[in-house]
Order: sequence, then structure tokens, then C-alpha cells
Amino acid sequence: MSGTTHDLADYRERDVVPIRRALVSVSDKTGLVELATALVGAGVEIVSTGSTAKTIAAAGLAVTEVAAVTGYPESLDGRVRTLHPAIHAGLLADLRLEAHEKELADSGIAPFELVISNLYPFVQTVASGAPVHDVIEQIDIGGPALVRASAKNHANVAIVTSPESYPQVLRALTLGGTTLAQRQRLAGEAFAHTAAYDTAVAAWFAQNVGLQSVPHRTYDVTLKQELRYGENSHQTAALYVEADGRGIAQATQLGGKEMSYNNYVDADAALRAAYDFDEPAVAIIKHANPCGIAVARGSGDAIASAHARAHACDPVSAYGGVIAANRSITRAAAESIKDIFTEVVVAPGFDDDALPILQAKKNLRLLRLPEGYRRASEELRQVSGGALIQSPDTYDDFTSENWQLVAGAPADPATLADLEFAWRAVRSVKSNAILLAHEGASVGVGMGQVNRVDSCQLAVSRAGDRAAGSVAASDAFFPFADGAQILIDAGVRAIVQPGGSIRDEEVIAAAREAGVTMYFTGERHFFH
Repeated sequence: MSGTTHDLADYRERDVVPIRRALVSVSDKTGLVELATALVGAGVEIVSTGSTAKTIAAAGLAVTEVAAVTGYPESLDGRVRTLHPAIHAGLLADLRLEAHEKELADSGIAPFELVISNLYPFVQTVASGAPVHDVIEQIDIGGPALVRASAKNHANVAIVTSPESYPQVLRALTLGGTTLAQRQRLAGEAFAHTAAYDTAVAAWFAQNVGLQSVPHRTYDVTLKQELRYGENSHQTAALYVEADGRGIAQATQLGGKEMSYNNYVDADAALRAAYDFDEPAVAIIKHANPCGIAVARGSGDAIASAHARAHACDPVSAYGGVIAANRSITRAAAESIKDIFTEVVVAPGFDDDALPILQAKKNLRLLRLPEGYRRASEELRQVSGGALIQSPDTYDDFTSENWQLVAGAPADPATLADLEFAWRAVRSVKSNAILLAHEGASVGVGMGQVNRVDSCQLAVSRAGDRAAGSVAASDAFFPFADGAQILIDAGVRAIVQPGGSIRDEEVIAAAREAGVTMYFTGERHFFH
């Protein structure tokens, strides 16, 4: 807390502040030389640090090293540079006060009217997969201190944290200085800049030491676009993006109408389903639930094959759905999709001969994912009065190697492959979830029911005759034998489920009596 207070009468009004001295220390050197050239040309003294000073000097421009101001060389591999009274007094002196002005003069310290500073590339370093030591070294200390000090003292100092704001500085030079309104706006941006930076650092620590070990969490997202409305037309909505995100929020739209709130929700659910598979896969989603998931089988175009097989699961529900693929959309796939009413197609790419086919559908939204698509490392859900945060369901042991055979004969390789497909695919279905599969494609899906019996009946009814000879996956155990019996009566030949019910023996007995193979995975895949 400041030790001295002043009456309002002590403050002298200050609107336009001429720029005579600037402190420049940036990691992002975009536009640096052009800015420094303009500053020097306007007679501004530039004080700078490290590589920033070297870049300015290499351009043949006059620059004063920070060490010449502080009388103290950079130390500890550059960890200590600007943390010195000769710098921070020049940043924090409130020159509206005669006492501050006199104290600076008595100390032989010159004030700064402009600070150009952006912080170490912490987010980019984390995203690159750098080792922990390198990540730690990108936690900036001096930079945030410069930015916060200048922003606090915006009555006297303009703080610029982004090259996008350099044109404001250039205009100010020609107009005699920065205005108070400008400095206020820049200060707000500066505090947002440091807040976002600290948020990224805190999130990284949370991921490395565990969610429960971090008592306070913040998230940094930036407005990308306002949406026409939310889930319903009377609700407002907007899309915000994470700085290092690689998901649906960062996708590039290549055609079609403006994306809606529901389009984004469904597209994200479709990606979750399609990207659960290593082989070429397509998922078709309606209201955040799959109405078809399939991987490629046989010869020919893989994505076209996967789409046709996914669509065949439930063509009625697929009408007006969202399609996601984990491979580029080919011409054959585009031909397969174009005559089906679809809201969105999202994929990592679109082949050159495929894109025009789909762009001809003027209302069809086409989204290309950013390179290196990945799911979020944390899942956040708002609840009244707070939020729930969890790690995503990354339990990826979908192979049968660790399953326990509890009923029937061991599955042959083809059946086992279908069971593994079904167990992987059911993870994308809202609980209670039952998924029937045959030859790497869903043939019936029962989702979101309040009891597992209804989910079983729904999956069987949607599969129809295809239920006979299929396999089934349940995202959680059968609490009673009745749900499993519905599947057995429909002709399902094998079932995979987590097990763990107090009535497991009843369920196992029903499978044994029918000669149906049943495996326990020991892990569930609830998705609410």
C-alpha cells in the first residue's frame, strides 16, 4: 500500500503528454525497427534491453542500454535487467504532483512517457512441447513489472503491449503526444495482457501439479465473434477463443452460412467422436449425440466409405446433422455428402476437387481445422455459483488385451475388432449409452436415456434387422440383467461393458445361458 495520500488539489491536470523518452523491451519484434525509426526521427530517446537494443542498434538507430541508466549490468543470464529504481521511478513518478517531479529531479532520474513491452513467449514455448526447464525460463518477471507499473501510472505514461497498437504511437508523435483517453485504453489492454499471461502460467502449473493443488483458477479467452443467438433465438451468445487453442473455435470457415451456437456444439461433439479413431473415420452428430460413426473398410476411398457407412446407421436422424472426418474430405466423399441435407462439415482439410462440390451448397458450412487439432487439456462446465473442472476422458486403452472374458467363448478376431470399435465409439454417446456395431460401423445407438433398459431398446429398435449378429458396447455396467437381455433377444452376439454391478453375476448368467460372449473392461465411459 502506498504510504502517502494526496488531496485532489495536489494534482495538476495532464491530458496530452509529449513523448520524449521511451523504454522499449519486446519479445515480439514485429514492426520494431519501423517504430524505433519513427521515435528517433521525432527526437525521442530510446532506452532498451538485450536483443531489443541490439535490433535497434543494428538498424543504425541511437539507443541507450538499460545498464547505462541503472549503472548495473544485466545479470543472472538476463533474469535481472530492468528491476532497478532508476527505471521504475521513471515509470511510476506521477508528474501531476510537484513532489514527485522534485524527487525525480533530486535523484537525477528522467521520466518515461512511453513504454513498449510484450512478454516472453510462454504460451508458444508450452505449445512447442519444450522441456520444463525451458518453460520455466519463459516466465517473465521484469516485463510484467514494467507493464503493470506503466499501466498504473497511465496518467503520465502510455504503455503499448502489442504491435497492433504501434500505429497509435505513430499518430501520437505527429499530434504532439498521447491523450489521457488513449493512455487509459492502452492501460486496460496492458492489464488484460498481463492477466492473460499469468493465467497461462497458472494453467500450466495446474496441469503439472494437479487441479486440486491450485486454489484459484482463471481462463484467458478472447472474443472472436458475436453469434446471431444462442441455443434459442431469445438467447445472446458469442464465441471466445483460447490463445493456444487448436480446436473447433480456431477452425477456418470455407463456405456456407454463419456458424451458430448449436453448430459449434455439434461440430465439437462430432470431432470428439471422429478423432477417437486412428484409422479414417467419420462421425455424424445431431444434438451432440452420434447418429452414426464408422471407420473405413475395404478398398476404395476411405473417407467416402466411412461416411456412407456412418450415414447408413440412421439416415433419418442424419438429416440436418453435422459431419466430422479425421482425414481430408475427398471428391468421392464430397459426392457422397452433397445430396444429403447437412448443416456442417468439419475436417482437417478439403481436397481441391472436393471443395467446389460442397461450396456449391450455399448454406452448407464448411470448416477446416487448424493444423495439429487437439482436444482441450481440461474440461470446464459452469454450474450455478461456480464451475466444475476435470481432466478429459483420455482413457485410451480400447484394446481387448486387458479385458476379462466373463461369459461365452473367446471372440474371434473379427468379432473382437468390432467390440473394440464399439467400446471406442460408445465414449462419444451421451449416457446412458448403448452402441451396436458391425464391421467397424455403428448400426444402432441408444443415448441419453434415464435408464439403461430404454437405451438398449432404443439401440435395438434403430438397428432393426441389423441388430442380429452385431456386437454391443455399454458405457457403464448393467445394473440388472434386463438391459442385457434385450440385446441378447435381438441377436447381439457379443457384449463389452465395464462390469462392477452388485448384480454382475445375474448379467453374466444371462449371457452364458444364451451363449453370448461378454467381456468386462474394468473402466467406464460416462459422458453427460
